[in-house]
Amino acid sequence: MRASRLGLALVSALLLAACTGNTGDGGGPGGPDGTAPSPGDSAAAEEVAGFEVDEIAGGFTHPWDVGFLPDGRLLVTERPGRITLLGSGEPGARATEVAADLDDVYAEGEGGLMGIAVHPDFAESREFTTCQTHGPGGQPADVRLVTWRLSANGTRAEHVRDLVTGLPLNPSGRHSGCRPAIGPDGELLVGTGDSADPHVPQDRGSLGGSMLRVDLGTGQGLPDNPFADSGDADERRIASYGHRNIQGVAVHPDTGQVLISEHGPAVADEINLLELGGNYGWDPGQGGTVDSYDENVPMTDLERYPDAVPALWDTGDDTEAICGAAVLDGRQWGRWDGALAVAALRGEKLLLFGLDAGAGVTEVAVPEELDGTHGRLRAARTGPEGALYITTTNGDDDTVLRVRPRS
Repeated sequence: MRASRLGLALVSALLLAACTGNTGDGGGPGGPDGTAPSPGDSAAAEEVAGFEVDEIAGGFTHPWDVGFLPDGRLLVTERPGRITLLGSGEPGARATEVAADLDDVYAEGEGGLMGIAVHPDFAESREFTTCQTHGPGGQPADVRLVTWRLSANGTRAEHVRDLVTGLPLNPSGRHSGCRPAIGPDGELLVGTGDSADPHVPQDRGSLGGSMLRVDLGTGQGLPDNPFADSGDADERRIASYGHRNIQGVAVHPDTGQVLISEHGPAVADEINLLELGGNYGWDPGQGGTVDSYDENVPMTDLERYPDAVPALWDTGDDTEAICGAAVLDGRQWGRWDGALAVAALRGEKLLLFGLDAGAGVTEVAVPEELDGTHGRLRAARTGPEGALYITTTNGDDDTVLRVRPRS
């Protein structure tokens, strides 16, 4: 399932308005054997004539994530500690601030109010869960998952429960990544950051630097998790470990594969495929031999951990600071149906990854409509109607964007 690592230099050759560039193993065209990917018998082989990018709403401050309600409305989380309800996914959507007790959000550095997951039974329960850094009285405590209930008129959110607590928090807010997604079986998947602590990523007793897999109602680890027999409740929540700072979690709607986008140490941003129980090889503590956060170690240290899960793709010696991730879904996307779309912060672009059946990367492209045109991009979520929604994260007048293929 591993594709060769493709340096971002290759991406620059793929900046076509119709996004038709592709690379395979060894840098040759097409798939791993150098041949063109099979066109198949569906619209997946068709080209699109570019992309339409529309602004749905503006005036946000670092909007971190987007959640979709069954009636077509959207919830947007903002890092300083604010939730906004958008009346639709159409341009000019009405924005209403949702009243919620968010005074304990510790909005420092990379931390604050972060990811959101709308519960599958929202039509009945009206519940959604957020990731947030917790600091009552301005004192940093932890990163936690909090479940809320939205009022019938959408103007208020009531605290229901602290679903999972105790994720490590750096007082500076560094590496507070916390991206939730609903898994293929209705479970809650959460990608976390390592809080820049050298010992966290390889410690299965810590909830940092990990993928978590928990029951959406109780926050407990699932009985089929890889460490379900552990006496440590936190270890029972672990699906994988050895991660640095997960920023995106995307579930493939057809295969159920879980794809992860992750920040590297200035270089080697990674796309990973979740393997339950897998160690992804990030160890800035060098096996516990140093107490400093050594960022000169490999992002995936296959010498120290020969069985570590190698990345599907990385940026090599470059950095894009890849962030939110979503799988494009629907025949309207043509050849990009089933592709992974990943937003980039530093790179200020959207990257599209063609995938084979094993989630190997077969091609990479950057649409010119989203290459340096809107600044830093953070969230990427596929809406129920199949459009891609992206947030900018430049400062005080950020936007929610809708991206659709132009036929």
